[in-house]
Amino acid sequence: MIQMPDFASSLSALTGESTLLYQEIARNVERTKGIKTINFGIGQPDLPTPSRIREGAKSALDQGYTSYTPALGIDELRSKVAEFLSQRYGDRILKEEVAITPGAKTALFLGFLLYINPGDEVILFDPSFYSYAEIVKLLGGKPIYVPLRFDETQGFRFDIEDVSKKITSKTKMIVYNNPHNPTGMNFDRKLTDELYNLSSEKKILLLSDEIYDHFVYDSGFKSVLSESGWRDNVFYVNGFSKTFSMTGWRLGIVVAKKDVINKIGVLASNIYTCPTSFAQRGALHAFETMDEVRSMIETFRRRRDAMYSEVKKIKDIKVYRSSGAFYMFPDFSEILRKSGLDSKSLAIRLIEDGGVVTIPGEVFPQEVGKRFLRLSFALSEEKIKEGVARMKAVLEKLADEKEKR
Repeated sequence: MIQMPDFASSLSALTGESTLLYQEIARNVERTKGIKTINFGIGQPDLPTPSRIREGAKSALDQGYTSYTPALGIDELRSKVAEFLSQRYGDRILKEEVAITPGAKTALFLGFLLYINPGDEVILFDPSFYSYAEIVKLLGGKPIYVPLRFDETQGFRFDIEDVSKKITSKTKMIVYNNPHNPTGMNFDRKLTDELYNLSSEKKILLLSDEIYDHFVYDSGFKSVLSESGWRDNVFYVNGFSKTFSMTGWRLGIVVAKKDVINKIGVLASNIYTCPTSFAQRGALHAFETMDEVRSMIETFRRRRDAMYSEVKKIKDIKVYRSSGAFYMFPDFSEILRKSGLDSKSLAIRLIEDGGVVTIPGEVFPQEVGKRFLRLSFALSEEKIKEGVARMKAVLEKLADEKEKR
């Protein structure tokens, strides 16, 4: 037998941990135990893509619009994105400052690929979306973590001084995700201004992931694109997945100054050629559906309130009512202490004994998340109430088991 070559050494740095592992455990429980699970682990809206978008894509297919497109996306869609963001955030964004990518994850990967060399340091908040650290490590960079502080009444916050202390001569980038996954925070304008000003002063790239920018419930949202000098050091990422319920369409957005977008075109040509043609034609109609988007956000606001109300009733859980995205990130530290479990073991127990899928905070590196579980409220109020009731029953069972030992 011929021995295959070794894998690239950079792969050894990756954990392979993701939210998908717990979805697979849930599928196995459904298959073997016949339990219909309730999925608080889902990271996508449960509402269908608006019909105008679907019809646009179907029309493109019927017209045979299935060939390659320009690497940066079709001009019509780039122009619509530029116009939409200009109106929303008050700056004159040009078509030439926009790239369409096959999903926001690809947009993120391109941002890291453009800038990160082996040994470069990238400042991330702890907890954070797991892909940031994984991509940095894949490229030979080093994630540097700034912990978020949790308060039951204020939610999660960071101190700009903590960020400043982490900056060294090797710092290349700060990654800012707002609204935030997994905590469900919409960081206030002051924090956004402070972070932007710090990155500008230190001449550090600010990669701003604003994929949840429409999922804001209690206060205003400030995009870094509202900063007058954003072109100097901002790499902005967004996409169609969350706002327009288009996760499977795989369409992301990058906004950056023109020469950066041109470099993305070079990478795109060599990595994936172009975004999917008919998906882009469908997305041309996305901005016609803002009435449906606003209705969806109101639905999610009610779901958030329902989840908060139910989780708040469970003994030994500390929870903040999310101000953004569609996640809650309750503190289970007292339950973990009493049960002797870690968050991964507890998440698995909730699936196997209660048929409730949650995501353990350990998936979102580095240390802070270890005492939390992420709950998504992207499902009906009825399912939210049933799922929290099931979770409560499992936790009570755990408490009884502990007392009997």
